[in-house]
Amino acid sequence: MGASSAIRVVVAKPGLDGHDRGVKVVARALRDAGVEVIYTGLRQTPEMIVSAALQEDADAIGLSILSGAHMTLFARVLELLKENDATDITVFGGGIIPEDDIPELERLGVAKVFTPGATTSEITDWVRMNIGGGLAA
Repeated sequence: MGASSAIRVVVAKPGLDGHDRGVKVVARALRDAGVEVIYTGLRQTPEMIVSAALQEDADAIGLSILSGAHMTLFARVLELLKENDATDITVFGGGIIPEDDIPELERLGVAKVFTPGATTSEITDWVRMNIGGGLAA
């Protein structure tokens, strides 16, 4: 990946959660920060999300989960990345995720979990510093 390449992030709403306003705000903020965003839409399975990330040659997958199924969904995405020899794809996410679950998600391999109070600038700064070789603007 050359220094001029944009960071590519697949942003997804896994599971049965039907609310996508927040994820669209984050996707727009990332785009405004120069990140290439592929938004897969609502009700995606982990298989669909990982498949999209592989097809798009993504640097990262950002999951937005409000449904309470975050442990299962993050774990499955990470498992599928391992099965596809794609553990170089960083997984991060946010949504309604209890603070108590964050250390366990980090142990599973989730790079960063943003809670509902996170600002779009916090998220875009983290992505620019931690994804694709840390290309700070």
